Amino acid sequence: MNITLTTKIADAGSIYKKYAPRLEKLGIFTFEDFLYHTPSRYDDFSQITKIGEAENGKAVSIRGTVLSMTNTYTRSRMVIQKAVVTDGTGTVDVTWFNQPFLTRQIKTNDIISLAGTIEQTGVKRTMLSPEFEILVNEEQDTIHTTGLVPVYHTTQGISSKWVRRQVHMLLKDFFFHHSEELKATSESTAQQDSGHHSSPETAQTRATILHDHLPESVRQQYNFIDLQSALQKIHFPNDYEEIGKAKERLAFDELFLLQLQSLHRRHIWKESIQTQALSIDQKKIDQLVGALPFQLTDAQKRAVTTIFQDLQQTKPMNRLLQGDVGSGKTIVATIAMYIAVLNNKQAVLMAPTEILAEQHYKSIKNLLDPLGVKIELVTGSTKRIKNTKSRIKEKTKQTSHNSSFIIHHSNVLIGTHALLYSKADFSNAGLVVIDEQQRFGVEQRAIIREKGNNPHILTMTATPIPRTMALTVYGDLDVSYLDQMPQGRKYIKTWLVPPEKREGAYEWMQKQITETDSQAFIICPFIEESENMQTIKAAKVEYERLQKDIFPNLRLGLLHGKMKAKEKDDVLVEFKDKKYDILVATPVVEVGIDIRNATIILIEASERFGLSQLHQLRGRVGRGDKQSYCLLFTESQNSETITRLKAMETLHEGAKLAELDLKLRGSGDLYGTMQSGYRMLKIASFSDVHLIEKARASARNVYNKIDEFPDLKNLIIEKTKKKISQD
Repeated sequence: MNITLTTKIADAGSIYKKYAPRLEKLGIFTFEDFLYHTPSRYDDFSQITKIGEAENGKAVSIRGTVLSMTNTYTRSRMVIQKAVVTDGTGTVDVTWFNQPFLTRQIKTNDIISLAGTIEQTGVKRTMLSPEFEILVNEEQDTIHTTGLVPVYHTTQGISSKWVRRQVHMLLKDFFFHHSEELKATSESTAQQDSGHHSSPETAQTRATILHDHLPESVRQQYNFIDLQSALQKIHFPNDYEEIGKAKERLAFDELFLLQLQSLHRRHIWKESIQTQALSIDQKKIDQLVGALPFQLTDAQKRAVTTIFQDLQQTKPMNRLLQGDVGSGKTIVATIAMYIAVLNNKQAVLMAPTEILAEQHYKSIKNLLDPLGVKIELVTGSTKRIKNTKSRIKEKTKQTSHNSSFIIHHSNVLIGTHALLYSKADFSNAGLVVIDEQQRFGVEQRAIIREKGNNPHILTMTATPIPRTMALTVYGDLDVSYLDQMPQGRKYIKTWLVPPEKREGAYEWMQKQITETDSQAFIICPFIEESENMQTIKAAKVEYERLQKDIFPNLRLGLLHGKMKAKEKDDVLVEFKDKKYDILVATPVVEVGIDIRNATIILIEASERFGLSQLHQLRGRVGRGDKQSYCLLFTESQNSETITRLKAMETLHEGAKLAELDLKLRGSGDLYGTMQSGYRMLKIASFSDVHLIEKARASARNVYNKIDEFPDLKNLIIEKTKKKISQD
């Protein structure tokens, strides 16, 4: 078969097929992925020295001749490999452990290159488990033992040395030699990794298939190196300056292509799709706003104004409303939904869980029911409506006739995200609101278009992320920020509690719960104890300890991610109904649940959470009128960790905490709450604001004349299709 960069690893012959499942764990699916699996760090073996001149304890690269190579067996059945190597200036004793096959690879009189640390005791020099390569001659180039040697992220059965060899073959052979030669070369990988490397001498040359998609004008503007050079230098650099230039080019590419995809999706949405413009009845909106028991913040007013402008267009709104817990996103969404109703259109709100859907149902019903708006709650398997004094449990499954009747005859329909994949017909929907669906992407919006007549879409999130990050992640959306809290909202008092004050904190909690008739959360990072993390508090074990030893007179509940959805909902409902004084939980409570009587949240092992996630957890309390508190526990003595956690005591805005976390810890920490672990960037960083701005500006300029770059246009179309399939 003809192997190209887009060929899947699993389709490239028996050897690669064997490795394919392991490589997929590293995000390597095609040969192109090999090239973009960039090093995590470099071992510096740039100091090539003679054995007799090597300094004690220094990492060096040496070359010499093997005088002897033997296996030695110990009484404990360990096999030790011992070699003696000389270069004329001295000798070094080399030792490896439990690799008996090395005696078949390293033989007497072989020329060998070694990289590692030399230890000297008197006149005796030794090296333990160094990297090695067998050379044809002393002038031969090496990739494992000389210079800045790339080290890669690996998984079981895939070594950094193996990845290094594959990348080296791709860069050196694949672009210029016949693909069948590469296949043959790959099947001798084990021999190559031991140092016996034979380059294909008779392979048929061919032109490179690595196309540099970056327009020459952009490359010259920022003085970027070409793509092939960048890939060569990121993997096998001559010095650290080359690494810097290569990373800058590849990081820019990643951001540039991401922005182009966003612009393309925005173009499809704005230019290719039409919807019905909604008119604004300002008098009736003023009546709704005037009846509120509070005044809208300036941020809410700005968001409402912008949303009104969107709704009056024939291009469907595609907007993200971002704001902290308690900033008033729901009332903004409710006003927008009322506009749809006033235009004889249906408004649909989807929440991630049944209990959150119920919360929205209650609050929105209180606002719109007096105005004659018919509101219905429909969830996937159960319909449960929480009244102020009683709970009505209805039939577990409704008939399709009843469900259809509710869906078609309600002005406002509220349910879970399951509505999207149900038989619900949104043909009369004028507005769809999605709450806390972080990966609600292109495919889901396409489903909404298919179910309805291209309704306007408003997505809401309380996830605190930096604005530069939001512009990149949600580049195809218009973004509104609620960066003000309603007047009179009390800040949650937050303290980093030292270990010696733990018992005192427990006593204070018990007193607070008892005297003020309040409730508390205790958050543990894991469900069960791990052998590798025995000091980290686990929810199940901590629940039992707290109930037995610390709070025997209080009622404790347990909530964790391994519970079924209905079990979790039941526990939360019982907690809300005050059947528990304390809920011991994993971070599964992070999103959206409204327990107005909860005033304390204690977070164990708080150093394991990012500031953004801590802020979201903190938002589980402070929803009522009582003063609320957040206690952060940590056993860490690291000064940087303590400084980072202390920021929670003084900063109460999610955006500021997210910016600080981005600065201190990088963007990886933010993915968990935003993208369910999905790493959007492999090389670039969201903390590189200047590079992001360059990429955004360049992407806008290029997309305005994208037809001048047909190859780049096709690439963006293909990547957008791939993105849709992943969503």
